[in-house]
Amino acid sequence: MIRFLQPWWLLAVLPVVVVAGFYVWRQFRKRQYAMKFTNVNLLRSLAPRGLGWRRHVSAAAMLLSLLVLALGLARPSIDKEEPLERATVMLAIDVSLSMEADDVAPNRIEAAQEAAKAFVQELPQTYNLGLVSFAKSANVLVPPTKDRAAVISGIDGLTLAEATATGEAVFTSLDAIRSVPADGADGAPPARIVLLSDGYRTSGRSVEDAASAASAANVPVSTIAFGTDSGIVDIRGVLQRVPVDRLSLQQLAEKTKGYFYEAASVSELKQVYEDMGSSIGHRVQPREITQWYAGAALLFGLAAAGLSMLWTSRLP
Repeated sequence: MIRFLQPWWLLAVLPVVVVAGFYVWRQFRKRQYAMKFTNVNLLRSLAPRGLGWRRHVSAAAMLLSLLVLALGLARPSIDKEEPLERATVMLAIDVSLSMEADDVAPNRIEAAQEAAKAFVQELPQTYNLGLVSFAKSANVLVPPTKDRAAVISGIDGLTLAEATATGEAVFTSLDAIRSVPADGADGAPPARIVLLSDGYRTSGRSVEDAASAASAANVPVSTIAFGTDSGIVDIRGVLQRVPVDRLSLQQLAEKTKGYFYEAASVSELKQVYEDMGSSIGHRVQPREITQWYAGAALLFGLAAAGLSMLWTSRLP
């Protein structure tokens, strides 16, 4: 799909439309004037012989040349999908006590571990991958690395604790991303945070502050609301409902230009991770094609000049 990087330059099309309108009006006026001649022989001696419709072709080619040039001023481009190089992905997993709920078989945490390990195996080996767990606080279990075995071991070793510090998970992931060396390249490597949570924030900095920090760092946060609203967990002998906080997770993703997903089973969670793997692996970049428009305008201009010289021995 073609889009324009500077669409306000499309206003340059208006003068071309005015010229085209003026040309049509002039042709109509000429026809009306010609009808006033009563001497047909005189009219034939004044009008060019044998041109007919051809006298409009060079004008049309010239107008097309001007139109394409005007469109080229708006910097036309097409979207091109490019693989991310030197990418860093931080996987943040909620390990609050609500993850013991068994509304997702066998329970939320085991389902999350199984799907997360499949996600790790699918990511390109060239990516740095880190692991953060969060409950009352957030901790980097595995700093960004290409060692997939270390990340899988970290996922297997997840342990549950009280509270949910969703905002802290984002801040801790951002700190880990900043620790990745540039490897001699210009600018910071592209990064993404994938955050899975099943409950409401109860500790640490707010999700809104975390979203602002991630947005300022240009790090999209893709979120997964995992579980169902019927989840129940036994905390110190008291059964408590543990519904999913979809709204704040969706707002976090939207503010940081990430993706928001919902998953209510291990199969759905695996599908979410597959979708994320494809979206994380590539980004869409505009590829400017102004030179194509300039080339087309040149061809139309040459056609207008060539046809006019051929048929009338003069430039249009």
